[in-house]
Amino acid sequence: MTRRSLNNAPFLDAAYGRTPNRTPVWFMRQAGRSLPEYRKLREGTSMLDACFKPDMLAEITMQPVRRHDVDAAILFSDIVIPLKAAGVDVEIVPGRGPVMGKAVRSPQDVRDLPVLDDEITEVSEGIGLILEELTDSQALIGFVGAPFTLASYLVEGGPSKNHERTKSLMHSDPETWHLLMEKITPTVIGFLRTQINAGIDAMQLFDSWAGYLTERDYREFVLPYSQRILDSVGGEIPRIHFGVDTGELLGAMSEAGSEVMGVDWRVPMDVAAGRVSRAVGPRVLQGNLDPAILFSGEQAMSREIARIKHEAASAIKAGEATGHIFNLGHGVLPNTAPEDITRAVELIHDTATGDVSAPN
Repeated sequence: MTRRSLNNAPFLDAAYGRTPNRTPVWFMRQAGRSLPEYRKLREGTSMLDACFKPDMLAEITMQPVRRHDVDAAILFSDIVIPLKAAGVDVEIVPGRGPVMGKAVRSPQDVRDLPVLDDEITEVSEGIGLILEELTDSQALIGFVGAPFTLASYLVEGGPSKNHERTKSLMHSDPETWHLLMEKITPTVIGFLRTQINAGIDAMQLFDSWAGYLTERDYREFVLPYSQRILDSVGGEIPRIHFGVDTGELLGAMSEAGSEVMGVDWRVPMDVAAGRVSRAVGPRVLQGNLDPAILFSGEQAMSREIARIKHEAASAIKAGEATGHIFNLGHGVLPNTAPEDITRAVELIHDTATGDVSAPN
């Protein structure tokens, strides 16, 4: 397809290592429960059903863009959508998360796991509606869940605090583990291809649970598959790679090949830049305001935003980063006041905020 031409799009300029006309910002989970218009629209519709309704997924994707003036929309979706579309029995249980009808633990379970072999037309149609409304300075980010996180949901049968069954399978039966990852990876790539063919401007590979792994285990059991997913994109669009509580894995995760590395709030941006740069050379960084700071009032928000911008600027000046996209260190918390999100975006866009020296 012919990709749309974006002029002066701060997000894409930063993602490509160019100098944007303002600090670009978007927030993970910006399209969601923090917005009253989202809650009203979703009344009586399950999360997964909403993701398969083109009009609804487009409207939810656009709500925070209209309200907050963020520089990018993030496609309203869920990491288990490709599993659902492939035919896996999965539902999102309110207050718990994705729950499988049957856990996948034996070699036969893995062999029986369906693979997504077609585009998801509902998602393609929804993306088309989104692109009709976005301006040529606003990017659309698609996303997919990383195979480790999807594997954990499948093996555990749902969310897990310790991922003990997942790690047990990994170490006691590595052959079955790798068979599972080989089965999941094409499904993730297929869902990503749906989004790319429909016209997304960038993508994020989101690994919710990778932070529970040692670097050794990550490299052996996860990295090759995340790398394969990112490789499938090539240079078509910018690629972001993000995981939660993955400060110790930043070097290894950066080897998967993304142009942009997401950083959670636990690691200062300049420290993160050093870890990534030592592994693969300087990259664009994304992050990393603690989502709880949005509850802390304007003075605290301004101070923390200035600190993060200062750390990122210092890393760029030192040659350890090539750009910065502002984001939270994870997703918007459900009880966040929408007006505080809007004010945070204004502060991030304000060049004066970046002139404030970070505290010692």
